[in-house]
Amino acid sequence: MTMKTYFGSTLSFTMRTWSSRWKVVTTRICLAYLLFGKKMALVPYDDSALWGTQKLHQSSSVYNFANRTIQIKQDWKQLGVAAVVWDAAVVLCTFLEMGGIDLQGRLVIELGAGTGLLGIVAALLGAHVTITDRKAALALLESNVGANVPTDLRTKAVVKELTWGQDLASFAPGGYDVILGADIVYLEETFGALLQTLDHLCSDQTVILLSCRLRYERDQNFLKMLKGLFAVHEVFYDSNHDVHIFKAQRNVRNRDL
Repeated sequence: MTMKTYFGSTLSFTMRTWSSRWKVVTTRICLAYLLFGKKMALVPYDDSALWGTQKLHQSSSVYNFANRTIQIKQDWKQLGVAAVVWDAAVVLCTFLEMGGIDLQGRLVIELGAGTGLLGIVAALLGAHVTITDRKAALALLESNVGANVPTDLRTKAVVKELTWGQDLASFAPGGYDVILGADIVYLEETFGALLQTLDHLCSDQTVILLSCRLRYERDQNFLKMLKGLFAVHEVFYDSNHDVHIFKAQRNVRNRDL
């Protein structure tokens, strides 16, 4: 084989390989789109950051919590990350079921609920839950809540639209005992609005539980921002899923904020 033939073959192989890899990268990016305002924000994840692309495309997933079988509809094609049950939600559900915090009779709000699994479990554990997300996610969210919360508990699970940082006056300031969020720390441009929302919803006694993976430096930056308003402690770590649960409560020095 001549040098020209060798390099020609190598170049051809390299281009085919790059083309194949680019298709994979493009697919991964498209699979992780987020609806943010009127624009689409792309968040690239590789396969190691997802818990399996096959699960992402399933029309439903089944879980067992609070002595009930919960079947969650998913719709990745239409809603992307908002329509998939992520590991962080499952880990936080398990934490709640094991008594990580007593929810009986507590006023709870879930932020960025997506499919609603976490809020549904909180209601089944005795909480009065306001389950929130952006308008685009509400139809799927309401469907899952209606299908999995028994009729006698339906008054304990209310679905409501909430875009962080907007129309907060429709939510009672400091009106919740517990705030839940699973894998809602991922889009840097939402951090300010999320903190504003947490600050509005919290009283001095409110407990915030955030379950997440720390994928990027920006995630650590959010924790630093959170610690500016709240006392933050890690209360659980699931090494199998690389999921952290953080508990936050308002700092005494920030009571007047």
